[in-house]
Amino acid sequence: LQAPPNPPPPVPNHLKSPLKLFNGNEMNNMRADDVTKKLDLRIGSDISDSAENIRTLKLNGHVGFDSLPHQLVRKSTKRGFQFNLMCVGETGMGKTTLIESLFNMKIEFPPCNSELKTVELLSKTYEVVEGSIHLKLTIVETAGFGDQLDKDKSAEVILDFINQQFEKYLMEELKIRRCLDYFDDTRIHACLYFISPTGHGLKALDIVTLKRLAERVNVIPVIAKADTTCKDELIRFKSKILSELRNHNISIYQFPTEDETVRAINTELNKLLPYAVVGSTDFVKKENGKSVRARKYPWGIVEVENEEHCDFVKLREAVLRTNVDSLRERTHKILYEAYRRERLRAMKVGDGETGPKMLETFAKINLRAKEIGEIYIEEMKRIDSQIHTLLEEKSKLETKAKKSRK
Repeated sequence: LQAPPNPPPPVPNHLKSPLKLFNGNEMNNMRADDVTKKLDLRIGSDISDSAENIRTLKLNGHVGFDSLPHQLVRKSTKRGFQFNLMCVGETGMGKTTLIESLFNMKIEFPPCNSELKTVELLSKTYEVVEGSIHLKLTIVETAGFGDQLDKDKSAEVILDFINQQFEKYLMEELKIRRCLDYFDDTRIHACLYFISPTGHGLKALDIVTLKRLAERVNVIPVIAKADTTCKDELIRFKSKILSELRNHNISIYQFPTEDETVRAINTELNKLLPYAVVGSTDFVKKENGKSVRARKYPWGIVEVENEEHCDFVKLREAVLRTNVDSLRERTHKILYEAYRRERLRAMKVGDGETGPKMLETFAKINLRAKEIGEIYIEEMKRIDSQIHTLLEEKSKLETKAKKSRK
């Protein structure tokens, strides 16, 4: 007796021919549009059926994949975290002082020159350790902002800097051999925008800058030096600022409320925007002997960490203690993605196009970068040759001078 032939393996549903759905007569009597509709319905129902039919099984014993969150925590802790914070505001707003108060450390920026012809961006990077967590913290501050007559130019310099950081990440992402896990990500995750406590609303400079920045960065407005304004005036000032932001269609960052674990906290934090803040590097001893971070005046003290005096504690909770990851995530998934789409479209690379087109475009970029590099090297060689010639002439003149003295 011969063994029966092995039956063919079952064909997965997604590989079965959709034409089996019809018999010959039905196919002959149907128009092309009807066939397409029926195919679409059938394919769609197959996908939905397969998703709905996934079974949930209870394991009979411990397997171990419940340790996945702990594995991710260990991996992230070992690798460390990165947070890039930008501070934008006019000279003398207390930007550095507020950052020193937020992170409880000394930050040294060179004093601002009031005669700057354009806005300059100063950057400092620190390795900050709290417990077992290592944070690579980059602080970027504006110098000379608001000192120029051209308001658009001031905003343009800051926007160019933010775009440059996106461009660096994009260039790394487009490489064939890339290493994004260890790439020095300098994209700005949050921008504290310092508003002058005039009580009269936003300046034209504020409106122009905020409108442009909101497209590229998570903007968190703060009212600087809130201790110069009384509580009632601050409430009116906040309301006026929010009204002007709405009127000019400026979208400031709203702390996310989708996650149930932080919904209540972030809802309250959003109500306080813009935050009225006070910063200080000084500690004052109170009558009870307790030292507090505060600003001292003839009439009393303003405590930085007293919620009755200012919103500093709420700002710290919003930015550092609750939403660092949300700020980083929105920067990558929304703001950077928007920039990336713009750049790829500018490169004539559309959705669904194959790799060679992108590689061809990227090769042109690399070629241009190589040409610029070669020009730079040639220029450096020329300068080096000139220096060498000048040194030789100097040496000859010195030798002549020595001979003439003899």
